[in-house]
Amino acid sequence: MLVVGFATGAFKANCYLLATAAGRGCVVVDPGEDAAAPVRRALAEHELTPEVIVATHGHPDHVASAADLVREHDIPMWIHPGDAGLLGFPAEPLTAGERTFAGLAMTVDPVPGHTSGSVLLRLGTPEGGRLVLTGDTLFAGSIGRGDQEQIGEALRDKVLPLPDDTVVLPGHGAATTIERERAANPFLAVAR
Repeated sequence: MLVVGFATGAFKANCYLLATAAGRGCVVVDPGEDAAAPVRRALAEHELTPEVIVATHGHPDHVASAADLVREHDIPMWIHPGDAGLLGFPAEPLTAGERTFAGLAMTVDPVPGHTSGSVLLRLGTPEGGRLVLTGDTLFAGSIGRGDQEQIGEALRDKVLPLPDDTVVLPGHGAATTIERERAANPFLAVAR
């Protein structure tokens, strides 16, 4: 599996391109402020064809470039209905359950708290690994702002049960693992 990630915009939000391999179709996750140009460069570098855009939530630092990419590549945008009104253009409803985008099976877990439409995106890799894209719900060593009770429930019910070796790809900052966060993130300790 190919995962390409980079931070863009004033808030250094992470955008990710996910594909089964180079030279294939891909999913663009969270193309935020100033993301269009780096997305184009990454698509060219890895010979990827974007098939869909998926948002972990609807804040501008995660979706500001989505409309341009939708028009440029004539691809659909998926976002949870709770955040669809933040976009300013029509999108497909990203609701709970399993979806397959660009040949990748992805489980969508709604985790309201940071926004009403925040989601976790969980994937297994062909190599046997596990990934979770957490948007602004969970970061390395921290969590997002918002309704702390709802975020705490999401951490307890959706994050803590994940296997230790799950790689966390957050909306801001460095990647981490569930094991590392379980051991060192004070917010996960409180959520237990």
